[in-house]
Amino acid sequence: MDREDDKQLWDILGRIPEPKLSPFFARNVARSVRQEATRLERMRGWFSWRRLAAASAVLIVVIGTAIATHHPVSQTKTVNDPDLVAKIDPQDYDVVADLDELIAWDENSVWEDRPTL
Repeated sequence: MDREDDKQLWDILGRIPEPKLSPFFARNVARSVRQEATRLERMRGWFSWRRLAAASAVLIVVIGTAIATHHPVSQTKTVNDPDLVAKIDPQDYDVVADLDELIAWDENSVWEDRPTL
């Protein structure tokens, strides 16, 4: 950009005082660079033992809950279980027959309280 292109701008820029730096500027910059924590030190500070233990406990509980809800205990019969019908006692058949007779007798009972027409 030439001075003739925008004379007013160059006049304003010429009147601005030059910035003055502190005599201790270089020392202050060097000190702030030395004091700045390295990336490893910042990560080490963030991963304290207390935070890691709490996060691990929460993670274990979440994984355990997910496993328990998505993989329920199997309800299938094992190979060693005998058949359920084989477990029924023969006397039970007699009881069922007697109950059937009792229900049939109750349906045909003369002593029922039915209203007559």
